Amino acid sequence: MRVADYKDLRVYRLAFESAMEIFELSKKFPAEEKFSLTDQIRRSSRSVCTNSAEAWRKRRYEAAFISKLSDSDGEAAETEVHLAFALRCGYLPPDKHSALMDHYDHICRQLTKMMDEASSWCGTVGDLREMPAEYFVEASERQERVERKSVGASEHDHTLKRSDASDAPRSRRSSRSTRS
Repeated sequence: MRVADYKDLRVYRLAFESAMEIFELSKKFPAEEKFSLTDQIRRSSRSVCTNSAEAWRKRRYEAAFISKLSDSDGEAAETEVHLAFALRCGYLPPDKHSALMDHYDHICRQLTKMMDEASSWCGTVGDLREMPAEYFVEASERQERVERKSVGASEHDHTLKRSDASDAPRSRRSSRSTRS
């Protein structure tokens, strides 16, 4: 499967949906948990997604790619611990806990597989496993744009030079500066 963007990765999509489910469920956590378990579980579940996105952008360098995936895996494990606390404290029903733990088990396995097969995800620009973006401009088209801009700018500068003396306000035509 060719992947055009990190949002196309199955691991990212599962992590994002799981983080959103945790967000909705954590709204019902007690107020005294607001700055502890609620904040921590939301942060760690979201961090799985953000680290996966960062890993995708750093895949030009295999070590950086693996490092960010490892960070993502660590955040997923942290989320699992927070889910265990939420279950034990009675904040999560067992069926929701079980479903989310299953999701994070899959997320961790997918991240581990990506780390183990990092060389197939990483490489030079031509070797990266992604489709070219539609907004990339070919070199010849880019050169044409640069030339058009430089021609337009030089015509604009020439027009300004001819009209500068006659159109400028009187204070600008004076050789004395009024600024201090």
